[in-house]
Amino acid sequence: MKPKILLITPPFTQLNTPYPATAYLKGFLNTQQIDSFQCDLGIEAILEIFSKQGLSKLFELAIESKQELSMNAQRMIALKKQYISTINDVIAYLQNKKPSLAHLICNDEFLPEASRFEQVEDTESLFGVLGINDKARYLSTLYLEDISDLIIETIDPDFGFSRYAEHIGISANTFDSIYEKLNEPLGWLDKILIELLEQKITNYQPTVVGLSIPFPGNLLGGLRCGQFLKQKYPNIKVVLGGGFINTELRSLSEKRIFEFTDFITLDDGEMPIIQLISYLQSKIDSSELVRTFLIENNELVYRNNLQKQNYKQAVVGTPDYTDFQLTNFLSVIEIANPMHRLWNDGRWNKLTFAHGCYWAQCNFCDTSLDYIKRYDPNSASILCDRVEKMIAQTGENGFHFVDEAAPPSLMRAFALEIIRRELNIVWWTNVRFERNFTADLCLLLKHSGCIAVSGGLEVASDRILKNINKGVDIEQVAKVTHNFTTAGIMVHAYLMYGFPTQTVQETIDSLEVVRQLFAVGIVQSAYWHKFTMTAHSPIGLNPTAFGVSALKTEISSFANNDIPHDDPTGCKHDLYAEGLRKALFNYMHGLGFEFPLADWFNLAVPKTSISPKRIEKAIQVQTTETDKSKRFVWIGNKPITREYSKTKKGKKIQMLELIIRNRKEDIVLNINLRFGLFVNDLLEKCSISNEKYPSYSEIEQPFEVAGLGDFSVFEQGQSFSRLKEVGLLLL
Repeated sequence: MKPKILLITPPFTQLNTPYPATAYLKGFLNTQQIDSFQCDLGIEAILEIFSKQGLSKLFELAIESKQELSMNAQRMIALKKQYISTINDVIAYLQNKKPSLAHLICNDEFLPEASRFEQVEDTESLFGVLGINDKARYLSTLYLEDISDLIIETIDPDFGFSRYAEHIGISANTFDSIYEKLNEPLGWLDKILIELLEQKITNYQPTVVGLSIPFPGNLLGGLRCGQFLKQKYPNIKVVLGGGFINTELRSLSEKRIFEFTDFITLDDGEMPIIQLISYLQSKIDSSELVRTFLIENNELVYRNNLQKQNYKQAVVGTPDYTDFQLTNFLSVIEIANPMHRLWNDGRWNKLTFAHGCYWAQCNFCDTSLDYIKRYDPNSASILCDRVEKMIAQTGENGFHFVDEAAPPSLMRAFALEIIRRELNIVWWTNVRFERNFTADLCLLLKHSGCIAVSGGLEVASDRILKNINKGVDIEQVAKVTHNFTTAGIMVHAYLMYGFPTQTVQETIDSLEVVRQLFAVGIVQSAYWHKFTMTAHSPIGLNPTAFGVSALKTEISSFANNDIPHDDPTGCKHDLYAEGLRKALFNYMHGLGFEFPLADWFNLAVPKTSISPKRIEKAIQVQTTETDKSKRFVWIGNKPITREYSKTKKGKKIQMLELIIRNRKEDIVLNINLRFGLFVNDLLEKCSISNEKYPSYSEIEQPFEVAGLGDFSVFEQGQSFSRLKEVGLLLL
């Protein structure tokens, strides 16, 4: 029988855009001429709940819960008519289907308000007098979060817009609690999920259902889907895969999970699914399966045919967003910070510069796993081909490159190709704050449509950064973030506390570095997370080398990733978590820079040992040596030239006028004819339309041979500096 595959993302991931795993796999299956379909049951469930009919049922259940209700829940139940009458309009507004409703939503008399609105202070200062659409989305988000609070209190304590029942997956050292939950009667959300799933089965008639489990919060929903399929449609084969599976279940020995699935695959899904299809068609036996768990003869076995290699990125195809209800996703604003909101506001097409990480040396990272260690970059031309296909398919010009760390050389090539093809896109990605991100490269990325980058500063301590093997130091991070910000690219920093042997002094010093980065305006957003030692990282594989010891625990039959550990020399990191969070929240809103660091904590902390001008001084230090292997690239228009002469002190001088027209203005340069002809020739040779660009040395040498003087002196002159401002880049 010809296979028909249905790929499902169970609740919940994001409200604003589909999680890309199934789109990637569907794009690959297209290249193999295998029929496939996909859906995000999370957004579909949200739209069922947050509707007039859904809220009517929700309030009935809340009232019937007959438990002692908080004052907040009582208030919301009293306002149920207002919630039910406004919900469809709010959802339509967040779907960008009724933009004129912004004026009504911002009217204090329209939205019913509960406890979430208590956090609203001065929205005018957050959004300005002209930011009515942003303000309306922000208020609408608070409105939805109020309803979510009511659900959690009265109906389902595990509910959340993302990471549903995440605590169950995170704490799943054994399968017992999940198994017990799955054997309870279907709950309110379960019934909605199963009804949606049955509609998909009826519509698509699949022979195989693949469930993507990217996060712990998708696990329970995914297994509920598998449970229903195994019970009602036993002929459909169920497969689990995804990020959570890949990291947590590598040492799986728990057989009970196969009551809810037939197969579990690890790492990239392309080769496992191809082999699995052949196996189901009886073309191969189980020994030829790739990275696949299954039950044989009532025993759990793992099959991995090492003769089968992963597909190269160049041939996996273009991610395909067909079947997703793209116009139904919601653009919400949880926080006014412009960088932070990218994760939730607007729909982004997802792409990848390269599989894996080109650095792959950070000691806290899963460098032993395939998704990190196997580096396989795409080419710029393939990436741009995929960009064009996805724009045509989705109608969206926004792209989020979801790399572990995008390689600077490939970003450079991609940006040049984007400009060369005259594509108008907006994009952002994750990077390492490494020295290759020069001021000129950042300007090029900005010109190609890059609006933001996120990157790991981790613990802002040079000693800890060295222990992490991050490959950067604080001064370098400062210079690189300054380069991005000066170019007009927003910067988000991932921050870490609790790395082994980190002292209280280093924690406070790290916060001071963060304060300075925000104070000078070179980081616009950040997030603290606590260090977790994982089984597949260098520190997890050899903890004693980092001054810690793993606490002895039994190997779980189910999830094995996080490793409890003892840090005898470090501080009690949890004591400082709230202070770090509070300080950062204020810094992201441009507040509190003048406060002593101790004010953020409810316990005594040491004074910082960091110089108050450390970051400011770091960005003022300029590199004096020019890398002469770098190449000049001209991204501006071809100059219009006119020769003329002028008389100075009775002497006739031949001049060249160069007029460079850009989108904002005409740039006029009047230069001595010999220099002017050289400049005009330089811009021609460096034109972005060329396949090869001249290096610094290839420009410097003929300049000096022609007797035009010292090129470095000419480079520091006003005319040359003006050219660099309008599009002459050294890359």
